Amino acid sequence: MRRLLRTLAASAFACLLLPLGAGPGNATAPTTAAAQADPIGMTSGFYTDPSSGPAAWAAANPGDGRAAAIRDNIASRPMARWFGAWSGDIGAAVGSYVGAADAADKLPLLIAYNIPGRDACGGHSGGGAGTPAAYQAWISAFASAIGSRPALVVIEPDSLGDFSCLSQARIAERNGMLRGALAQFRDRAPNTWTYLDAGNPAWIGAATMAQHLDGAGAREAHGFSLNISNYFTTGENTAYGNAISSALSASYGYTKPYVVDTSRNGNGANGGWCNPGGRRIGAVSQTGGGGGAEMLLWLKTPGESDGDCGVGGGSAAGQFLPEVAYKMIFGY
Repeated sequence: MRRLLRTLAASAFACLLLPLGAGPGNATAPTTAAAQADPIGMTSGFYTDPSSGPAAWAAANPGDGRAAAIRDNIASRPMARWFGAWSGDIGAAVGSYVGAADAADKLPLLIAYNIPGRDACGGHSGGGAGTPAAYQAWISAFASAIGSRPALVVIEPDSLGDFSCLSQARIAERNGMLRGALAQFRDRAPNTWTYLDAGNPAWIGAATMAQHLDGAGAREAHGFSLNISNYFTTGENTAYGNAISSALSASYGYTKPYVVDTSRNGNGANGGWCNPGGRRIGAVSQTGGGGGAEMLLWLKTPGESDGDCGVGGGSAAGQFLPEVAYKMIFGY
């Protein structure tokens, strides 16, 4: 009921913003569900995943001296859940997660991470669906499982940041899959805001990233995401995001909002990207955030490994490391 009342109020407010004379048959009125979607207004805040890695670890280790700090400072915060081949039946996995958030009147953050050749140039998080056709079926089931419920979805981190190891044919194939993914969410999940991932400020220049985004269909997305699984300060990211938006406007005639992953940027970056030591959790998930960002979000779970490297030596990408999480709370 709360969501219904908010939605009705938002719809009434939107009608007040229509130009005089706008109506169902007028070309100036919004014509698509995607244009009218407002998952923020449909919910009462971000969803906190009760089954996240930190939450599961804290529940299983109540006597550990680190458990309370991890539970209170990480597990209790809204953050994204990542979905890939490990999720099993993707329709069931996404449907269950979004359904739980919807029942709580909260907005879920989801990340789709299963494109063929995932992290092709970095290598630490390789894998993905076996073929473009398999990916199309997977992402279609993902979008269908959300349906009309509100959600935020980041589509395929790493996919646009580094083309150095890809041929032009593979780049075109990847762009086709990303455009197809956006179309699936447009058609099957009308109250979902989608974001293509635009890497981080140290990866490639803003003009080049704008080119990559446009090639992948960014015009169809709600926006783009920055700093996923990285450590750059919010200020560095907003400067980069604003530059990308300016480049999109200058070269392609449109702009897009962006979100920043602040889960691990409390101490900024030290030059490392794969489990560097001395990092700290950042600002909790929130709308706005200053500097031009639409939202600040925890998109990477603090304490989850980036791979077999740095202070996570011997671990696998995505594995929860309690000692790393604990130190990240205090910044050492």
